[in-house]
Amino acid sequence: MSVQQQSAPIPRRRTAPEQPSAPSQLRARAAAFTVWYLRLIALVNIAAVMSVPFRREVAEHNTGRIYASHSAHRFHAHHAGEFFTPYLATAGLVSAALAIFLSLVMRRGKRAAWVVNMALAGPLFLIYAVALTQDPYRAHLFNWVSALLTGLFVAALVIGRRNFEAVGDPSNPKLAVAVGAGGLLVSGAIGTLLVGATNTLQGSTLFDKVAYTLLRGISVGPLADRVSAVHSPRWVDVVINIMMAASFCLVLYAGFRSPRGRELLGEEDEERLRALLDRHGERDSLGYFALRRDKAAIFSPSGKAAVTYRVVGGVSLASGDPIGDLEAWPGAIDAWLAEARRHAWTPAVMGASEEGGGVYARHGLDALELGDEAIVDVADFTLEGRAMRVVRQAHNRVRRAGYTVRIRRHADIPDDEMATLIDRADDWRDGATERGFSMALGRIGDPGDGRCVMLECRDAEDRPRALLSFVPWGERGLSLDLMRRDRACENGLMEFMVVELLLHAEELDVRRVSLNFAMFRAVFERGARLGAGPVLRLWRSILTFFSRWWQIESLYRANAKYRPVWEPRYLLFAKSADIPRIGLASARAEGFLTPPRLPRLVNRRSPEAAQPDRAHEPLTP
Repeated sequence: MSVQQQSAPIPRRRTAPEQPSAPSQLRARAAAFTVWYLRLIALVNIAAVMSVPFRREVAEHNTGRIYASHSAHRFHAHHAGEFFTPYLATAGLVSAALAIFLSLVMRRGKRAAWVVNMALAGPLFLIYAVALTQDPYRAHLFNWVSALLTGLFVAALVIGRRNFEAVGDPSNPKLAVAVGAGGLLVSGAIGTLLVGATNTLQGSTLFDKVAYTLLRGISVGPLADRVSAVHSPRWVDVVINIMMAASFCLVLYAGFRSPRGRELLGEEDEERLRALLDRHGERDSLGYFALRRDKAAIFSPSGKAAVTYRVVGGVSLASGDPIGDLEAWPGAIDAWLAEARRHAWTPAVMGASEEGGGVYARHGLDALELGDEAIVDVADFTLEGRAMRVVRQAHNRVRRAGYTVRIRRHADIPDDEMATLIDRADDWRDGATERGFSMALGRIGDPGDGRCVMLECRDAEDRPRALLSFVPWGERGLSLDLMRRDRACENGLMEFMVVELLLHAEELDVRRVSLNFAMFRAVFERGARLGAGPVLRLWRSILTFFSRWWQIESLYRANAKYRPVWEPRYLLFAKSADIPRIGLASARAEGFLTPPRLPRLVNRRSPEAAQPDRAHEPLTP
């Protein structure tokens, strides 16, 4: 496809919507009620934490001791058990965080969330029902309202049970327990110190202060007032509640965060993928990146095709086209989509080609063009002509400075030299974040990657200053994987290395080379043309502005120097409303957005464990 050509729209298979039956409508409404109930309870808890302490302080100052005494009597009655609240309504941020978390998981139809809610709300409703048969409790209208709301929630759970069939995601229970214990210890210790420093009553013991702190971690309401030997300012109550809620949120994060560095691709699946690549690897330039070991593979029933993916934040993120026989792609896609439905994951594909995007679209996914991949045909590449003047000058200038390039297959590099290159790659990496997912292999020097190609650039004093690594693209193609350079080296070093590869590619029997991916390439190209519309010019201006921080335009211009063929790449998604979530998951997978890491005792990586990322930088400094 030439630069001027427009990519054809990807057709989407349309199916007639099925009319839901009356029972399924009732189940869906019941399930939606449980989600909205949890959202409302979370809001009520947050509002109670913010307003109840302030309201009580104002009431005590305005009405004096008589009202305070009366209020204390009413609170004591509450503590005695005459009042109870709806399910999860505790006037505390821990309950608010739990309600928010359960609402999110319930919205995804997770079976485990249904079980947790039923295990908590079911017995609570039975206790309320029994309590309402006794005089001290049934005399208060609020108790009937609380029991009714709790009962409606339980009934909705029972009616909507079949809407919660999704399998749970992988979790880290041991880590969650450890984080919870540490958070409770730290929060409890700080809270106890605050209570001890601000307590206005005499004679309280350490046990009283600890008990008061723990109760305040649950609620800022009158729950902790039963500890009669302690009285602290309301701001202390709120601070304790916030610390406990933060600890609880940290437990949820530790328990359910996506695993990092975990190898999901087993040896058997990797061997099957390599066999498919040997037969069909010419089809997609990103095919070899399916061998990243932090991806999982799901195969078609015939075993002739596979989709590789990784789950990030509830998004099943596949990359590139399916691997294998084109005729078996639909079977692999169906299996991947079925797995996503089973776990209530949001399906998405990053970087599908036009051919792969068309197949995905026939399975109900919509397509959005992300940008273009720069592919250079070795036979057509030349440094002659005015259009190549800038690249030719940069190449000649670096060569005159004494730089040389050595091109070898990884299998031809001795182990000691490969170890040195790995160390250099780590030293030259821009930042500590491991980047790359859809267009990066995530490792270097593995014995199974012997067909990868390494370009090592040395200066006039024979010191290594930069390296490039390419993965195989079938038998006669290469795809850029890794870019590293010494920041103090000569400008134009990357162009020099790429040109050297293209000029000597025939020695490796290489006929085409895939370079960097340029996002929104068409916007920059068409937006600069005469007669471009106002919307396109505005969109180009916005992207140019953000290119100051993210190298969007510079990647396009750096690759355009080689006069490549531009191949469009697409994002595939099921619903437009999922695009922000998919974008967030993609940014996390690629390493551009890194969630906070839990503390590590040892941060230094050994060379064997090093997995350098693809340097997302243009070919020019």
